[in-house]
Amino acid sequence: MQSINSISEFHRLLSLPEPRHPLVTVINLSDSIFLEDDVWNGFVNRFYCVALKRAVKGKIRYGQQHYDYDKGILSFTRPNQVQQLDLQKIECGSGYLLVFHPDFLLQHQLANTIHQYGFFDYAVHESLHLSAEEEENLIDILLKIDKEYQHIDKYTQEIVLTHIESLLKYSNRFYERQFLTRKNNNHDLLSKFEQLLDDYFASDVSTLLSVHHLAEQMNFSSNYLSDLLRMHTGKNTQQHIHEKLISKAKEKLSTTTLSVSEIAYALGFEHAQSFSTLFKKKTSLSPLQFRHTFQ
Repeated sequence: MQSINSISEFHRLLSLPEPRHPLVTVINLSDSIFLEDDVWNGFVNRFYCVALKRAVKGKIRYGQQHYDYDKGILSFTRPNQVQQLDLQKIECGSGYLLVFHPDFLLQHQLANTIHQYGFFDYAVHESLHLSAEEEENLIDILLKIDKEYQHIDKYTQEIVLTHIESLLKYSNRFYERQFLTRKNNNHDLLSKFEQLLDDYFASDVSTLLSVHHLAEQMNFSSNYLSDLLRMHTGKNTQQHIHEKLISKAKEKLSTTTLSVSEIAYALGFEHAQSFSTLFKKKTSLSPLQFRHTFQ
């Protein structure tokens, strides 16, 4: 696994001239040509990337899966994510790639808040599909960024990061629009999610149900599933798991003579104390106090 550490090196691999700023760049994909280099067989880069792509042809491996790009999309990657390109089957198409190094965020509020933008951890097949108006809006921001960093002074970082923050906020808005406009499809996904919860607790549970397990079963990234659920139900994946856990615990406490420890293990907890702590946090009662209300 090779590492692309600098924006200058990234420019070189795309047959581009030296960047005008060492920590941020906007690349016009139409001007890019991938150099034949072993790095594309498996690499991580050290940057945040926001890619607005149109008519990109070919397969890109991201994580454990390959994805086809054939239409206009907006996708996000954070630093140190594993990627792979097949140079024999890919064309850049058109669009823009915003690349910025984490060091560019230092001493700015975005350094502390960028983790709140969960789409940097979405899988590629969870990319944002833009309307023509949305695409025009984001391209306008990208061009402003490109223009601003070409003259570096004490105001450059603040102005560029203000534009980047604006782009990320618009992306949040557009993702919410996408969740809502795919409502019928998402209704089926929510039904599948509820079925997975029911099936898990109807089986012989051996481990505590995790967000990762549910996301994997639904072929989503953990962040995307949580954001999708939050948009439609007001609760993220972990909250849904806890709600189901407490419901099943209440059922067992009120209808069986199983001990608290036995119930905890039956729900997948390794330690009964962890179960009791969660139960009291969610109900304001200990498991035994809850049981006594039925006696």
